[in-house]
Amino acid sequence: MIKLYHGSTVDIKEIDLSKSRPNKDFGKGFYLSADKKQAWRMGEFKSRTEGGRPILNTYLFDEELLNTNQLKYLIFSEYSKEWAEFVFLNRNNKTHNQVHEYDIVYGPIANDKVGMQISKYEDGYITIDVFLENLKYMGGITFQYFFGTELAISKLQKI
Repeated sequence: MIKLYHGSTVDIKEIDLSKSRPNKDFGKGFYLSADKKQAWRMGEFKSRTEGGRPILNTYLFDEELLNTNQLKYLIFSEYSKEWAEFVFLNRNNKTHNQVHEYDIVYGPIANDKVGMQISKYEDGYITIDVFLENLKYMGGITFQYFFGTELAISKLQKI
C-alpha cells in the first residue's frame, strides 16, 4: 500500500470526478502525489488563489492492483517525447471527452506555463524537443497520480 496525498481547501468526504477541471496534464480527473510536501504546497496555492485554508487529504492505494487486469494504466517514469505528446493532447483537448482510456496515469508534473508552450508548439514555433524541455517542472522532477475513472477512484481508501 502506498500513501497518496491531495492538497486542497476542502476535506473531501467523497471524490466527485464531475468537479475535476478539464485540460490538466493527464486529463480531467483526481490528482494525487506520494510527496506530502508537494501536495501541501498545492493546498497552499489553492488557499491563496481560491480562499480558505489548506487541507491535506490522505488516501491509501494498493499498487499491486496495477499487476492485475482490473485497471488500465500508463506510467511515464521520466520526461520523454511520449509524455510531452500525451500532456499536449490532454491540455489541448477541445472536447468534453477524455483523449485516452486509462483509469490511472502516473508521471511527471508539467511546468505551470503549459498554455503558452502549447500555443508555440501548435503554431509550429517550437519543435517537440523544445516543447518537452519547456514543460519540465522548474522545481525539479515531481510525479503525480491521475485517477480518471470511477473504477480507479473506488480503489482509493481515505484515511
